[in-house]
Amino acid sequence: MSEGSEGGLPADAPLGSAVVRVMLGAQLRRLRETADLTPEAAGYQIRASRSKISRMETGRVGFKERDVADLLELYGVTDPQIMASMLELASQANAQDWWAKFGDVLPDWFEPYLGLEAAASLIRTFDLQFVNGLFQTETYARSVALIGLRGAGAAEVDRLVGVRVRRQELLTSARAPRVWSIIDEAALRRTVGGAEVMRGQLRHLAELARLPNITLQVVPFHIGGHDAAGGAFTVLRFAEPDVPDVVYIEQLTGALYLEKRSDVDHYLDVSNRLGATSLDPAASMRFISDVLRDL
Repeated sequence: MSEGSEGGLPADAPLGSAVVRVMLGAQLRRLRETADLTPEAAGYQIRASRSKISRMETGRVGFKERDVADLLELYGVTDPQIMASMLELASQANAQDWWAKFGDVLPDWFEPYLGLEAAASLIRTFDLQFVNGLFQTETYARSVALIGLRGAGAAEVDRLVGVRVRRQELLTSARAPRVWSIIDEAALRRTVGGAEVMRGQLRHLAELARLPNITLQVVPFHIGGHDAAGGAFTVLRFAEPDVPDVVYIEQLTGALYLEKRSDVDHYLDVSNRLGATSLDPAASMRFISDVLRDL
C-alpha cells in the first residue's frame, strides 16, 4: 500500500475495496493529525463517535462520500485534485468485497476482520485449540464449523466453510501477506473430525509451510506454560506506515479489535517470546511429521 498515492490505487491492485479502505483511512488519519484535531472533533463534524472515526481510520467500515467531504473541509483541504481523488477512493472503498454475498451467515463482528486480513502485509497468529482458519482444509473446517454451530442447517455450514476456503486464496495471491503462525501442540493433537481428517490437515500444514511467505512454529507441551495460554490472537500489520497495527481476539459471541499502542505492544511482545521458545520452523515440520505418524 505504500506504493499507493493521493491519486488512487495502482492499476494492478487485486485486493479491491479492503485495500482502498485502509489507504483512505490512513490518509484521513494523516490529514487529521496534520490539522492537529482530535478524533472527537472529527467525529463531531460528521455527527459520529470517536470509535467511528477510529474504525474509519483503520479501514474497518465503509465510507460515505458526504462524511469524507465534511472531514476534508474540517481538515482544511482545499486542493480540488486532492479532494476529487479522496472522494474517488471513498467511492471505490464502498465496492462490495467477495464476502458480502455471505452476509447472511457471517456475524457482523467478523466481517471487518476479513477486510483487515485482506489488506494486511503481515499476519502474526497464535492458535491454541484449532489450526488457524487460513490453513484449514475443507473437511477440517467443516468439522470445526459443526462444533461451533450445533443445530445449524447443512446449507449454512456449507456457506461458512466456503468463506473459510475462499479466504485462503490470499496466501498465494499477487499481494500475499507474510504469515507468521505459532500453533500450540494441543491444536495438532486434537483430532478434530477424526483421524483421517486430521491426517489430511497435518499434511496440508506441511505443504503450506513450504510457501516462502509462511513461517510456522509449534509450541510443544514440554516447554510447560507460556505467555499466550489465555487464548488465540492475531496481530495484523499494514504496509501503509500511518495505519496502526490491530490485534484481533475472537470470542464465542463477538470479537475484540485492539488498537491502543500499549495493548498491541503487549501482544507483539508475547508473539516474540513465543517465537523464541517455540520449535524453529524446521524442527516444527519434523514435529508435525511425528504427530502425523502417531495418528
